Amino acid sequence: MIGKHPAASLSVTIDDVARAAGVSIRTVSRVLNDSPKVGGATREAVQAIIRELGYSPSARARALATGRSNLIAVVQDDPNAHVIGVMQRGIANVCARHGFELVVHPVRFSDPDVAQNVERFAQRSRVDGLIVLPPASEIDAIPQRLTAMGVPSIGIASIDVTAYPCMLISDERSAAAELGRHLLQLGHRRIAIIEGPPRFQSAQQRKAGFLEALAASGAPVELERREGDYGFESGMTAAASLLGMKARPTAIFACNDIMAAAVVKAAREAGLDMPSQLSVAGFDDSDLASMISPALTTIRRPLSEMAETATERLLAMINDRPPELRRQAVPLSVVRRQSTAAIGVGDART
Repeated sequence: MIGKHPAASLSVTIDDVARAAGVSIRTVSRVLNDSPKVGGATREAVQAIIRELGYSPSARARALATGRSNLIAVVQDDPNAHVIGVMQRGIANVCARHGFELVVHPVRFSDPDVAQNVERFAQRSRVDGLIVLPPASEIDAIPQRLTAMGVPSIGIASIDVTAYPCMLISDERSAAAELGRHLLQLGHRRIAIIEGPPRFQSAQQRKAGFLEALAASGAPVELERREGDYGFESGMTAAASLLGMKARPTAIFACNDIMAAAVVKAAREAGLDMPSQLSVAGFDDSDLASMISPALTTIRRPLSEMAETATERLLAMINDRPPELRRQAVPLSVVRRQSTAAIGVGDART
């Protein structure tokens, strides 16, 4: 059979598939592009013939047939490779399963023309849809311009940006509150927070949730606050300030894992034992959290799962199948590891 030949897919055409399946070329094209206009039995029959003949359409041919580019773009402004790498892999994996390619478009959150930048990129690249990651996803003008162009988009953020036709909203405020309660339950009362950049909603939500939990407890907390920028150096600077205090904190919450890793380093250099003398917690549950010692208590954002879900929903919109759930809150969870413990408990596993 033709499907037995190793080079079969190079010579088999869509006409061959249509003829063997007893359907029109248009029907085969619809099956290849996952159109809902094809019935289940017909779809399975055509897919069986495609497998048997070893047919593999080129991306260029599919684009010409559908008027699409078969490109999805991810718009991002996040220097944290521990986070952005996971999300991009999740998006790319789903793209590959559906015959799409991923294009990465970096932007600068601080650029006053960032929305126009994204609009021009979408026009120039002819991408079929865009996934916008935080913090760029917090800028209302980006989805407004894309929607006006008729280009599908989905945002991922810690708040609901209503201009997006579809959103995944990570509940970072509630998760930070849970972490605050965790530190209080361990008996900590001298507590510090190293905040993220105030212009980012993620930093605002994490700070707000944490502080709300401390205030709601009614416990006599001595709170110290330092501002960071989600970078390692800012974490080191903040940690040096906090650990140099006469009555230094016994627990520090850094609003991402990179700054928390800096606190761990600064504490070791200061000769402090963790967690008996200092508990440290972060946010993201990136791969970094389990690489350092002690392993970091942190808040897990299901980065890969969010990326894959966002991509599937974007593809549905591209294929004129609006997702049933246009707004989804993504729950986060505290992952308790060895970097937090009750005061004086050196090897507690909390």
